Amino acid sequence: MRTSEGIFDCGDVLLQRGGTLGNARIVYKTFGTLNAARDNVIVYPTSYSAQHPDIEWLVDVRHCLDPSRWFIVIPNMFANGLSTSPSNYDGEFPQVTTYDNVTQQRRLMNELFGVERVKMVYGWSMGAQQAYHWAALFGASVERIVVNCGSARTAPHNFVFLEGVRACLQAARTEDEAKRAMGRIYAGWALSQTFYRRELWRGLGFASLEDFLVRSWEAGFVRRDRRDLLAQLWTWQNSDISANDLYRGDLAMALAGIKARVLLMPSATDLYFQTDDNRDELRHLKDAQLAEIPSIWGHRAGNPRDNPEDAAFIDRHVEVLLDA
Repeated sequence: MRTSEGIFDCGDVLLQRGGTLGNARIVYKTFGTLNAARDNVIVYPTSYSAQHPDIEWLVDVRHCLDPSRWFIVIPNMFANGLSTSPSNYDGEFPQVTTYDNVTQQRRLMNELFGVERVKMVYGWSMGAQQAYHWAALFGASVERIVVNCGSARTAPHNFVFLEGVRACLQAARTEDEAKRAMGRIYAGWALSQTFYRRELWRGLGFASLEDFLVRSWEAGFVRRDRRDLLAQLWTWQNSDISANDLYRGDLAMALAGIKARVLLMPSATDLYFQTDDNRDELRHLKDAQLAEIPSIWGHRAGNPRDNPEDAAFIDRHVEVLLDA
């Protein structure tokens, strides 16, 4: 499989909420080959705290993001520790919105690859919020989007969940303590009650529940910088496809303005991106379908690296969308 990694220099970016992200850079990775017509492009944004190595498992000939067929670009979000982030930034890091992320991602696609129109934007969680923004902001330049365990606007209950994480990160005495505590909070939200009742963590190679919490959840966040985690929390909490001059806060209008084919794929047991949010959105979308993942893996059903059943469900529905 042909791959390439690089850095796109955005320059000084004037931000949606005011201020400037100086000398901004997007770290990206590509998979496959861009064809002569430049019409085989899939954009695959990262999710909260994730970097491209964490999500590239889905880019595989055995999955829906097949690099033998598609040219797939993973742009790392601002504040994820690779692209411009508090941990690698001189001075106070400004407030960066999802809007800011996707406008610069579009510049990357236009200026670096000469791509004006993308076949699909595929995203999970915060990546799904970015996919929604691509469709709402860039009109006919986006043919399809997959909103996998995400929403057009961060819901109030989702916001409150993140407030708990923020309080934990800010209150702990040391950074290591903060991130380990955060991992334990996250573990209870990202997976369903049934997942734990059935002790499915045993099938993932963990000897006990404590082993699962330490080696999976604590370890996942300890590797990140607390400043980056807090900055991305703010981005997540303030994600809203209508919070811009184009739609002036009218979410129904923003949804109705989407020209792309939309696949909404919530998880039946997601505790913060809930199916009901997507059902409400579906009423306003022109060309959309909802396919709920019948899973007990909670939010993680949408990123089923270790869950072949949910991965097959996602592959099947995305492949149908791509061939439509």
